[in-house]
Amino acid sequence: MNSNGRHLRAALIAGAAAAALTLNLAPALAAQEHGTAPSAATAVTATTATALVYDKNQKNPADSRLSVYQGTRLMARYRAGSGTGSKDDCALTRGWIPNGNWRIKLKSRAYNGRLIKGYAVYLEDMRCSKGTAKRTEMFIHSEMNRDGSPGGRENRRWDGVGDYASWGCVKLRPADIKEMFRLLDRIGWPTHLRVVS
Repeated sequence: MNSNGRHLRAALIAGAAAAALTLNLAPALAAQEHGTAPSAATAVTATTATALVYDKNQKNPADSRLSVYQGTRLMARYRAGSGTGSKDDCALTRGWIPNGNWRIKLKSRAYNGRLIKGYAVYLEDMRCSKGTAKRTEMFIHSEMNRDGSPGGRENRRWDGVGDYASWGCVKLRPADIKEMFRLLDRIGWPTHLRVVS
């Protein structure tokens, strides 16, 4: 990618972070507009609101990036994957996660789902780009046991880059999702995951 392409991509990601930040600020801004909150409180919120942005790599979905922003400051960036290589976000159990603002419904360090265990962020359901399918049971997760320890079976044991593949969820290395939880516990959790490509 040439220097113009890198600058354009950086601008797009910054725009996505700003859009995610706007989602987090909507209640404070509405309160200010109705005279129920001082503008100073909104200004403080604007400088400290947290955004989580998943930037899908068009060439290799398994080599995408999940970034944490506080305001406009990049706090962390992790390699992440979504899907099994298909860029069709309507392809159930293999296509990557659709673009958009995914509301975070639940976060857990000890999730005990049938397939997903341990550190997990459960996302709202959302229709794919063509509107032909609803993507459900979508998470940010890894491969581990419920208590966060390494698993012995394949779907609980992280073996390397092949494990970034998923049924559409955003997948991180176990060490990275644990670090992300610690960071967001410290600086504040966003209300949404913003997915862009």
